[in-house]
Amino acid sequence: MDFVKMEGLGNDFVVIAGPYTPTTNEIAEWCDRRHGVGADGVLVVTPLDDSTVGMDYWNADGSPAEMCGNGLRCVARYAVSYGLVGGPDFVVETAVGPRRVEVREGTVRAQLGVVNEAGNTVDLAGYRLDPMSVGNPHAVAFVDDCYAVPLAAAGPLIEGDPAFPERTNVEFATVAGAGRILLRVWERGVGETLACGSGAAATVAAAYRRGLSGPRATVVLPGGSLDVEMIGDEAWIEGPAVEVFSGSR
Repeated sequence: MDFVKMEGLGNDFVVIAGPYTPTTNEIAEWCDRRHGVGADGVLVVTPLDDSTVGMDYWNADGSPAEMCGNGLRCVARYAVSYGLVGGPDFVVETAVGPRRVEVREGTVRAQLGVVNEAGNTVDLAGYRLDPMSVGNPHAVAFVDDCYAVPLAAAGPLIEGDPAFPERTNVEFATVAGAGRILLRVWERGVGETLACGSGAAATVAAAYRRGLSGPRATVVLPGGSLDVEMIGDEAWIEGPAVEVFSGSR
């Protein structure tokens, strides 16, 4: 099986050409960082026409995910690099509907879609959480210092709580000034990652609605910075998407 290893802000993926549906065992083997390629998840990219590709995504534990913002940008870069589309601006069909992407020289701008409040505020594990949806579930907590949060303990506790029946991604955010948010993310089915595009979008949307931020912000994650813009209720993200290497397994 031919593959391409890609990453967006350190959130890394095994990307393969579709149509193909990997098994849970294949996903686990490919994502294994000691015995496999090593990745946070697997992306399958299927050409549909000269202006559209399909995207399917699985977390490292084999569970399917509705949306992945960094994965969406990597799919866009892959589609242009491997000639699957006729130009730099096109549509990616995802599990939550079509998303527009714009591939630039150093970055990819991607439409994540409408960000919704997904319920009432939840008090859990000592944190006040804003449930949000970017097509996939998120729980955002604003804290004084996100780097002081014991994420390895708090993350899985919140992810699997009955308050979130589909499990949830968990964000701990610190507003660090006008237009700047520091963020750490515990991803559902993966664990702590260096970056999460949909998590960044959920965080900016929650901050904007709380009056903690304007509609545009730079989100600083362990893997780097991502620009997020809210246009009405819809989020766009912009950041790098890079091919690391390719091979066959």
